Amino acid sequence: MADVLGVFPEGFHLFSLSSIALALALFLTFVTTSLLWTVIYNLYFSPYKHIPGPFWARATQIPFALLQRNGQLIPWLHAAHLKYGEVVRVAPHEISFISGETAWQDIYGFRTGKNKTPPYLKDMRLTPAPPNGTISIFGADEPTHARYRRNMSNAFSDKALREQEPLLQAMIDFLAERLHEQVNEGNEVVDFTRWLNYTTFDIATDLIYGEPLYCLRDKDYHPWVSMVSLAVKSNALIAAKNRFPTFRYIENIKKLFVSNASLDSKREEFFAIISAKVSKRIAQGTTARPDFMSHILKNMNNETTDSNNIKGLTKAEIDSNANLLMVAGSETMATQLCGFTYLILTNEGVYGKLVKEIRGRFKKQSEITTEEVAKMEYLVACLTEGLRMYPPVPTGFARVVPKGGDTISGYYLPGGASVYMSQYPANHSPRNFKDPDVFVPERWLGDSRYAGDNRACFNPFSFGPRNCLGKNLAYAEMRLMIAKILFNFDLELQDEARNWLVGQKLYTLWVKPDLMVRLKPVQ
Repeated sequence: MADVLGVFPEGFHLFSLSSIALALALFLTFVTTSLLWTVIYNLYFSPYKHIPGPFWARATQIPFALLQRNGQLIPWLHAAHLKYGEVVRVAPHEISFISGETAWQDIYGFRTGKNKTPPYLKDMRLTPAPPNGTISIFGADEPTHARYRRNMSNAFSDKALREQEPLLQAMIDFLAERLHEQVNEGNEVVDFTRWLNYTTFDIATDLIYGEPLYCLRDKDYHPWVSMVSLAVKSNALIAAKNRFPTFRYIENIKKLFVSNASLDSKREEFFAIISAKVSKRIAQGTTARPDFMSHILKNMNNETTDSNNIKGLTKAEIDSNANLLMVAGSETMATQLCGFTYLILTNEGVYGKLVKEIRGRFKKQSEITTEEVAKMEYLVACLTEGLRMYPPVPTGFARVVPKGGDTISGYYLPGGASVYMSQYPANHSPRNFKDPDVFVPERWLGDSRYAGDNRACFNPFSFGPRNCLGKNLAYAEMRLMIAKILFNFDLELQDEARNWLVGQKLYTLWVKPDLMVRLKPVQ
């Protein structure tokens, strides 16, 4: 012991105040040196150093994580692409692209033909697992994703959509009826955010669990609606904590002083309710009604394969995917419909042409079907432009560059980089669209002024083998709802909603404020 202590100054005591101060100083020096070296490495020696981006974002994860945690990522990300171009290093190991004509295929496309590199798997740091630990189709590896998709695809086929149409029609007709009641009761001004949420949540839960939430019936939010929003926000914050673990320590400290300080508990509570609902629907069997579950349950717990070589889903897998379908089929749909309503009501010429098309085509509400609304060119163009201007999921779906590296849009990246197409910056970039911040449905109808638009960058439902299974259902539901609302009512945006888009926060999905609209029944 004396030999060990001989390296210290005479009179040094191991547990004295001076020794503790020295140890703390050494520790702080080590931490500071490590952090400084990390910043220097990320800026000047990293294999990603050739990718441009904001200085501090290239140096450390902190700026991106803070913006994500505060819901303020999109304005910063859009500004970064406007300044640095089609590819931006938004964090030390994270690269955002808006060069959709090549990046969609390079990152998300099928690995066939000339493009036989290994698949880009989900970045699981940024794709939190459900509370039961069983990954849904959104984050599954390649074999599991393929099995999930085979089991679930029939629930979203054209045949299934035809079977599900009576449910959609009945629910949207009920929405129109409820809105007429509001006017008759003297409530001409309504919050469209609420009523669209009521409808999309009722439809989603009816298709998934065999029973709606009865928001339209009760003319009020079911507790689930707020729980879905909290669950989505929780996922975004988990991703921020995975980017910068200090946030996790802060949350753990807060739990010591504030009950339920973390959103995680709400996320787990919501998942438990979903699991119970799934159990109830499973008990009804496969012939109860033509909903999602009637298709998914056919192969449940089939441990080998059935006659069609489809291995079934376990209860835990159904729970996880039902959780995903709940969010994707309700909150995203309501978000897009709210944005669409705002955009047409702030563009008088567009609104007039759209109303004329709808009321000129149909003489009575019963004529409005999924088949007919799909033929309406201007309605389809308006909805497409709405998805461009206000994508429900405006950020990218992060994937990891496979081992050995690969080239994306002409930029070589080593294995391990987190990469994605960022939809809002891509859709609002003058690189890709003329008048990118102007709502112009005619750009999708062959208007020569917009012949140079880069339409290949527009994929609101993602791209490749993992694109959205429910795309056709989503389009059918949105077209039906828009057509029936505008067939029944003239709409007028109220002054308090004129700046509805300004300052919206983002936690995976937009946080929507009230959208106040005056209703006038069409005579």
